[in-house]
Amino acid sequence: MSIETQNILMPVLIKITRDSKEEKMGKYLDELRRASRFLGKKSDVIFVGQNAVYPGSTMCKTFVDDVPIEKRIELPLFENTQMGLSIGLALAGYVPVSLFIRPNFLLYAMGTLVNELDKIPIMTGGKAWPKVIIKTMNGSVRPLDPGVQHRDDLTDIFLGAHFKNIDVIRLDEPDQIFEAYRYAYERSDGKSTILVEWGDYYSEK
Repeated sequence: MSIETQNILMPVLIKITRDSKEEKMGKYLDELRRASRFLGKKSDVIFVGQNAVYPGSTMCKTFVDDVPIEKRIELPLFENTQMGLSIGLALAGYVPVSLFIRPNFLLYAMGTLVNELDKIPIMTGGKAWPKVIIKTMNGSVRPLDPGVQHRDDLTDIFLGAHFKNIDVIRLDEPDQIFEAYRYAYERSDGKSTILVEWGDYYSEK
């Protein structure tokens, strides 16, 4: 990088860093953290996924300070395997919160999502109901655009899968959040839930 380029970029990077540090927690983020604290107190809940232990995504701010580290398992980027692992944990009696830092990456797990998580209750005649909470985030585009493969809202694709035993809830407003997560955990029908957050709303709502 040339000196001229550094001189141009440095003030921008300093401002972004300062704005990030001074970012105030809005109600949207506050409600997500409240939901994480609620889940983190449950003996059968375990958070699994990329950045579950080692923060690196914007989504980390919704749980990393609110869920005990012993209830979090870090995983590499192997989304389909992660979904299978989440199903296994659910069948073993846990309620996994499976972290997919972008809906774009959740697409890599669609085979297991559609053919296993959604269909196991049907294939077992209702004897097995693996309940998984799937947490994902539409990538924030402000102040920086993360790139086209990190910012899509794919809620309509998930709804279009016509799941029989998985609900899809997009969290557009702060008042939805806590009740949606509590419902996903407490629901007695055994179904799983995909909860889609908005990264930009962490600081804007």
